[in-house]
Amino acid sequence: MNSVDVLDLRKIKAISDYQFGQDITDILFEKIDHIRIERSRNTDRIRHVYFHEDLLLSFRPTNGFFTLTHFSANKIIKKASTPRLRVIVLTEISEYIIKGRNVFCKHVLDLDKNLRPMDEVIVVNQEDKLLAIGRLKLPAYQVHYFGSGIAVVVRKGFDTS
Repeated sequence: MNSVDVLDLRKIKAISDYQFGQDITDILFEKIDHIRIERSRNTDRIRHVYFHEDLLLSFRPTNGFFTLTHFSANKIIKKASTPRLRVIVLTEISEYIIKGRNVFCKHVLDLDKNLRPMDEVIVVNQEDKLLAIGRLKLPAYQVHYFGSGIAVVVRKGFDTS
């Protein structure tokens, strides 16, 4: 496997540190010798980051941040303490969230208090089972104040059936 350029690795780790925090970066990039970067053919910019053959992160060129994937979300759930980077919802609504439906404020039980609007979040149920990945719409401290409205816009639900 080809090694990643040191400057590229520093760049993606710096973005990850800023976006997710150093603790999450350490989880995502724990074995840097297995990291592979895929670049855009047209612009030669970083597009995807792989761990072995699994897609770890995708680079969003519109804002310069990463989007999480199923693989990276599972990695974070296994190694980061609850509720780090998570929005915890009622187990009863799991079937709707895994189909890609948005998360409403009234269904949120707990969430990482350090989250900001437009942050990438992992949506889990009360058993810490991965349901979806999305973006937070409101500041974390305001989610519980609203009785209605969307808390998380779900980008991808993970239906295992």
